[in-house]
Amino acid sequence: MTYAKIRKEAYEANMQLPKLGLVLFTFGNVSVVDREQQVFAIKPSGVPYEELRPEDMVVCDFSGQVIDGEMRPSSDTRTHAVLYSQWSEIGAVVHTHSSYGTSWAQAQMDIPIFGTTHADHLTVDIPCAPPMADEKITGDYEFETGFQIIEHFKLLGYDPAEVEMILVGNHAPFTWGKTAKKAVYNSAVLEECAKMAWLTLSINPHAPKLKNALIQKHWQRKHGAGAYYGQE
Repeated sequence: MTYAKIRKEAYEANMQLPKLGLVLFTFGNVSVVDREQQVFAIKPSGVPYEELRPEDMVVCDFSGQVIDGEMRPSSDTRTHAVLYSQWSEIGAVVHTHSSYGTSWAQAQMDIPIFGTTHADHLTVDIPCAPPMADEKITGDYEFETGFQIIEHFKLLGYDPAEVEMILVGNHAPFTWGKTAKKAVYNSAVLEECAKMAWLTLSINPHAPKLKNALIQKHWQRKHGAGAYYGQE
C-alpha cells in the first residue's frame, strides 16, 4: 500500500489554509480520501503549519483508526471519517475556525443569501446545524459531530454534492468537495459570504434576501445546462 499521493494532496491543501487567512495557529485541518483503498490522509493534531511535511499526514480508515503515520491525527478525524463513510461522492473535507464563519456558527444562524456572490455558489442559505445534545457531547463527540452534519442535511433535504458547506452550531464551518482544491475553495467562499452577510446586516439590519430570479440566474449561468461562465 502506498499513500504518497493523498499525503501530498492533503499537505498542499492544508498549506492553503493559512495563505487564505482561514486559520490561526493550528485552528483547522484538511483531509483527502482514497476511495479505492478506503482511507484518508489528514493533518496531524496540533502541529503548526510551518512545521508540516507531506510525510507527516496521518492515514486513517473510515472508522478513524490510524493505518499509517508517526503522529496522532487531528482531533476532528472521527468527524471526517463519518462524512467519508456516509457521503461516497466527496473527495476531501476542510474544517476551519475562520472568524466570520465561526461567528455565524456561534450565533447559531444560517448565513442568508443576500447577493449574487452567494448565488454563484449556492441557491440556499448556508445552513447552520443546531448545537449538539448534552449526551452526545459527553459521548463520542467527534463521531457525533459527523452525524450532526449528516442529520441536518437529511432534515433540510439537501444534497451534499450541491451544498458543499455547513456551520456546526457553537462550533465552526465544515466544507467538502470532489477534490481538495474544491473543498478549500468552498471554505474560502463560505468565509467571504459570511463576511459580506455580516457587513450587509451592519449597513441595513432589515436587508431583504436576494430575489429568486437573481438566485436562479446566477446559479444557472455558472452551473446549469446552458452555463456560460468561464472557458470551455
